[in-house]
Amino acid sequence: MLTIIINPKSGVPVYEQIYKFIRKEIETGKIKAGEKLPSKRKLAAHLKVGLVTVETAYGQLLAEGYIRSEPKIGYFAEPIKGLKTRGREYMKDTEITDYPYKTEEKYTYDFKTNTVDTEEFPFATWAKISRKILSENRQGILNPIDFRGLWELRKEIAKYIYSFRGMDVSPEQIIVGAGSEYLISMTVKFLGMEKLYAVENPGYYKIQKIFKSSGVEVRPIGLDKYGILVKDLERSGADVVHVTPSHHFPLGIVMPVKRRLELIEWANIKDGRYIIEDDYDSEFRFSGKPIPALQGLTDSERVIYINTFAKSLTPSIRIGYMVLPKALLEKYNKELYFYSSTVPGFEQYTLAEFMKNGHFERHVSRMRNTYRERQAVLIDAITGGALGGAVEIGGRDAGLHLLLTVKNGMDEKELVESAKKFDTRVYGLSDYYEAGNEIEKNIFPEATVVAGFAGMKSDELKKAVKNLEKAWII
Repeated sequence: MLTIIINPKSGVPVYEQIYKFIRKEIETGKIKAGEKLPSKRKLAAHLKVGLVTVETAYGQLLAEGYIRSEPKIGYFAEPIKGLKTRGREYMKDTEITDYPYKTEEKYTYDFKTNTVDTEEFPFATWAKISRKILSENRQGILNPIDFRGLWELRKEIAKYIYSFRGMDVSPEQIIVGAGSEYLISMTVKFLGMEKLYAVENPGYYKIQKIFKSSGVEVRPIGLDKYGILVKDLERSGADVVHVTPSHHFPLGIVMPVKRRLELIEWANIKDGRYIIEDDYDSEFRFSGKPIPALQGLTDSERVIYINTFAKSLTPSIRIGYMVLPKALLEKYNKELYFYSSTVPGFEQYTLAEFMKNGHFERHVSRMRNTYRERQAVLIDAITGGALGGAVEIGGRDAGLHLLLTVKNGMDEKELVESAKKFDTRVYGLSDYYEAGNEIEKNIFPEATVVAGFAGMKSDELKKAVKNLEKAWII
């Protein structure tokens, strides 16, 4: 059915508005040659206009040869050739390429960090639970979900983060949303646009973009080997800071307890200060004892905890959650109650059941072992081959990427470009720094690249390292 926006105040007769709309759709190919148009009666009923109005519009189209009439069958679009199209030409089966960003280059071996091994996703279990939800809870998945998220899911998340991260919170404090990007945007809405926000430098490039797109002022804060520099944070005048203390991206720093307590003290000193703790891949710690989350470290009411299922399950699931301190919970409920839940109920019910039956913990445990093995394969391939004497490896304790500092005389750009020549992609560390900020050479040397390993199998990692040997050493 054709949906035509009629403007009764435009001064243009309604029949002419209908005629012009259909003519343009035929000229641009959106209505294809031979395609049947709605009957006059159905279109008139759909647009809430008189039958005579549609008859007049169709009559004009017939007269000009844009459509043909077949008795007792209906109206059909005629093939139109040689006309100059009005507006942009309709793209039929071709891919639209005029995006405001570059298409990602493809390489056989790509050490990208924004992926997981989707082949390890528990498809059979997920499908079984999905069928159960569809058969037993049809009304539930069709009805609106609480704007804070499904209660059953929030309850399971509360249980999980208590056992895994030592966070004793109630389900009421948990807000479910469509990923960390959405949840970070929501923090701006209830913390306030007048506040000054700070981010780690270097850091995940999207975070600063999210804050800036929300219309707030952002300050990048440098790091040392223990994490964000609290003294620089104090000097910046920031009210809110976004940090990744459990495993900094991309430097791989695990913030020690002393620095964590300094950060919490910074927040406690002045009213209105808050810490956004992004715990994006805390499930994957490979050595040492678990380090408590900032949120559970003290009784501070100044920490907003954010995590997602992007790394632990799959990025496409788009389910994240944040834990609000009780002092902010009332403000959130009062000011943002009118927002709808951004995650479909079906997916929330499925994930809640998946977690309730222990499938999630088993999956995470299995993937932790898988990624630990892949990290070991990558490290062994580097240290046991031609790169062994030329590469220092950082970030081994946790996460799904490593830092490779290469001492072969090449700078960072040369390392990246030479790897590309051998069909292998690595990522320069400087890409994650805010423009104009110098890398502290004594802590993080310039000739350093970031190498994610979650998206490649062990044999692929070995082959990729062989390519790097050819690019950097041989």
